[in-house]
Amino acid sequence: MIRDKLRHSLFPKQFLFRLTFINIIVIASFVVLSTWAIYNTACMLADGLVTVNDQKQANFEATLFQYLWVFSISTIVIGSLIHFYLTKKLMRPLRDLIESTKRMKEGHYPTPITMNSKDEIGELTNHFNELVQQLKDNEQHRQKLVSDLSHEFRTPLSNVNGYLLALKNGVVVADTDLYQSLYEESKRLIQLVEQMEQLKEWDYVSKQTFSEKKPVDIKDLINQSVDMFRWTIKKNGIEVQVEVESSMLKVDHGAISQVLNNLIDNAIQYYEGTDPITIKGEKRLSEYCIFIKGPGRPIPYGEQKRIFERFYRVDQSRSRELGGSGLGLAISKEIIEHHKGKIGVESEEDIHVFWFTLPVNN
Repeated sequence: MIRDKLRHSLFPKQFLFRLTFINIIVIASFVVLSTWAIYNTACMLADGLVTVNDQKQANFEATLFQYLWVFSISTIVIGSLIHFYLTKKLMRPLRDLIESTKRMKEGHYPTPITMNSKDEIGELTNHFNELVQQLKDNEQHRQKLVSDLSHEFRTPLSNVNGYLLALKNGVVVADTDLYQSLYEESKRLIQLVEQMEQLKEWDYVSKQTFSEKKPVDIKDLINQSVDMFRWTIKKNGIEVQVEVESSMLKVDHGAISQVLNNLIDNAIQYYEGTDPITIKGEKRLSEYCIFIKGPGRPIPYGEQKRIFERFYRVDQSRSRELGGSGLGLAISKEIIEHHKGKIGVESEEDIHVFWFTLPVNN
């Protein structure tokens, strides 16, 4: 107990002063030992000279001692000051990181830390700034999602509550149209719940590495996905053309099927026009390219790059009508990037081509 108190009283609490204190001890020890060695060696050499009498020897030793004493004190003080200055300069970005972390702990997002250095501390600072920005963006997306879901839930729940209250008070009589309205509102509520499930799916997908990859024929995989939508395609009177080359790819079967299903479902839901939906797959050098082309509402050029962002929806009203959450394409992008591939969209007026590539394993 006493030893701990003594240690805390002798050593400063702040890291900068502790480091400087230790450095002073090291420098002082080195200088004292060096001075002692120089002094004794010089005195021994001077004592060995025949022409030097005792008085001159004493004067020489006294003068040498004074010079070495001044030199030692000056070296310790100057070395300690230089070390303190350089260490303080080095510690400044760490102090900024500490203050920024405290602000985050209090629930605030700190301003980016300015750091021009490219050393390890500069790299740490850049990563911290990127982390803060990512957390800030995620928080904004989360707040927007909660706001959107609250608004979306409020409307169907208010409608259902109004219908039920009217039935209870005898204001309206139950008929087929009323039941159909209640059914439609319940469907909207189910769609909203499914959107929340998609949000959980995003968190799951973003943590996956998809290491369980197996060789599959991509042609069979595409045909299976198209077959899943045959009934929907027929019901909507849409023509689908499939031109796919056979190729063995090492992929996660379920994950790539999910990407295909998302893109095909997207082409069907947002289909507007008379042109067919074209699904094409071909091998190009070391990549296998898949294209899903179909007509739809024009996508502004500035929004084409953002279409794969989490929660982003080009047409908010249309997405709300069809139950879109803005997560399907973001999940697809995450899966393709885990497979070392690329994904994108090319749009010319009302014709859109969603594409993605997968590496071919030789």
